[in-house]
Amino acid sequence: MLPPIPKLEDHSISCRNGFLPDHLPLRRLSDRYYEPWEDLVDNLQALILTKRIRAAVNLLPLLSVSRLRTEAELQRAYSILGFICHSYIWGGDHPAQRLPACISVPFLRVSEALEIVPVASYAGVTLWNYRTLFGSQDIDNLEDLATLQTFTGSLDESWFYLVSVAIEARGAPVVPKMLEAIAAAREGDVDIVLEFLNFFAQILEELTALLVRMHESCDPHVFYFKIRPFLAGSKNMAEAGLPHGVWYEDEDGKGSWRQYSGGSNAQSSLIQAFDLILGIEHRPTGIKRSTGDDSHKQGIAPPQKHNFIEEMRYYMPGPHRRFLERLVSVANIRPFVDAHRDNQDLCDAFDSCLAMLRGFRDKHIQIVSRYIIIQAKNAKKLSTEAAKITQKVLSMPDNVTAITPTQKANLSSTKATKRGLTGTGGTALIPFLKQARDETGEPAMSPTAKRLLVHSPGTKSPAIYDSVTVTAELDAAFSNPDVPMPMVGLAGYWFSSNEFGGLCSY
Repeated sequence: MLPPIPKLEDHSISCRNGFLPDHLPLRRLSDRYYEPWEDLVDNLQALILTKRIRAAVNLLPLLSVSRLRTEAELQRAYSILGFICHSYIWGGDHPAQRLPACISVPFLRVSEALEIVPVASYAGVTLWNYRTLFGSQDIDNLEDLATLQTFTGSLDESWFYLVSVAIEARGAPVVPKMLEAIAAAREGDVDIVLEFLNFFAQILEELTALLVRMHESCDPHVFYFKIRPFLAGSKNMAEAGLPHGVWYEDEDGKGSWRQYSGGSNAQSSLIQAFDLILGIEHRPTGIKRSTGDDSHKQGIAPPQKHNFIEEMRYYMPGPHRRFLERLVSVANIRPFVDAHRDNQDLCDAFDSCLAMLRGFRDKHIQIVSRYIIIQAKNAKKLSTEAAKITQKVLSMPDNVTAITPTQKANLSSTKATKRGLTGTGGTALIPFLKQARDETGEPAMSPTAKRLLVHSPGTKSPAIYDSVTVTAELDAAFSNPDVPMPMVGLAGYWFSSNEFGGLCSY
């Protein structure tokens, strides 16, 4: 007997907005009891800039979460507590290794209620952190969106989150339609499945168009140096000053060390659902597909073997995670198309979806290259030049004024030239993303399509990502044999002896 097809309403998924809330997120908790939290986030940017954020948090009362009665209230609390938490950890000259009970206790309890980890996750900074400017419910229009909260108060940071909000909203109609297509495939209805695949391919093309708008209002330099440090997690962060992670204090003064990855687009349930419905299998970086794996022919999605992708599901709200788990057991579009290879229109539509999703991932690689790889290379170059200046100044005669200790510390960060760049707790970034892109084409029905989608180089990029300068800088970033390949993440890079780094991936 086939397992039942999951219902959206059972998994807190909106028929209209997908994994975004059915209604706009709360702008503020209405209960005055929670004003200490709301007042603090109202002044978050100023407190961070003046380095008073930790003193302000330490003065917060320990509030109960029992008065948060609705899901929307819990989501608002989770979002602002995540911003406060990461501001506290990363808002000083050195990261804070301990979270006081006034923030850790309510954060842990709210996270438990939402079945999600207590960090500034994708859900906290994206799914539950937006509003419309003109009261519209049309939330796939970037021009009509604004964030509720940011760390920096910059347009760049808002735009970074809002591009993902628009992608979630534009892709939302695919979710109910994919369930209809699964039901149609069970009934052998080729027309319904074909209609879904054509619709899906069109939506994927629109999502790519939204993704490449990132450059319009998010500057790579501002993102890398000003925004991404606050998105970092506490996992594999010994070199950054968190050798054990972060201590979450209990009410009784005790507590425990916890290590979490930072916020990542890999935590998007929408993109993982796309992979599952098309039967795309992602494997650990460097592992090739097993020739004997024919699970898709048995009417089920291939098993998800990539530990990082599975781990990222715990950074999703519990109902969304369970929806993906249910979707694995019912996804049947790939075997249905495979059983109808004589229907050229159906096979072409399926391959078109793979091509569009591959193109989406290819554009994402280009954005990561510009926003992370090149910026990391520039940071290393600046660090090397600064070290030379420091050495020259320190060798001056005694009668020449030397730089201050603080300036020395800022100028002499030369570890970048000696260690590989690593991320916030995932995998080698570019190899992973390229493999994920190529794996997207593996289910293709046509031999020609499979050859093009799996083995071809990336698609031609728009001018903003295709300049000679970008290509030259990327080549230079990997040309020095004495420096290990950069392993970085959109949440930032850290110098570490660990083998693997973090990532932000679609």
